[in-house]
Amino acid sequence: MATIRTEIVIDASPQHIWDVVRDVGAVHTRLLPGRVADTRIRGVERFLTFPDGHIIRELIVSVDDETRRMAYSVVAGARPPLDYHHASFEVRSEGERGRLIWTTDVLPDTIAPEIRIRTEYGIKEMKQAIEASA
Repeated sequence: MATIRTEIVIDASPQHIWDVVRDVGAVHTRLLPGRVADTRIRGVERFLTFPDGHIIRELIVSVDDETRRMAYSVVAGARPPLDYHHASFEVRSEGERGRLIWTTDVLPDTIAPEIRIRTEYGIKEMKQAIEASA
């Protein structure tokens, strides 16, 4: 199994960053506006709709306010197709700023380079959105 870990320092308080990340129903307005067109929550499932109409179904595994960690798993609609996906976001303090850490485990291993490119690009978009709302 391949593990991809992407980190970025964000010019916002750790609490503000966590508030955005933990708001699992507002990906389209707070975390990835423009990249995600809509977010729906049904029980522990999250449905992300993209501008082209594609929908990804995720399982929200954990939202832990004490450790500022949110974990989820893509269970349907992954692009590219995956055999397995589990990821988490963690928010840590960097003085007045915060560090966002995105760890993703995927199978097959051969897809890891493409997933790494996507997470590196995605975390930069998240940084911009979070800083703009801080």
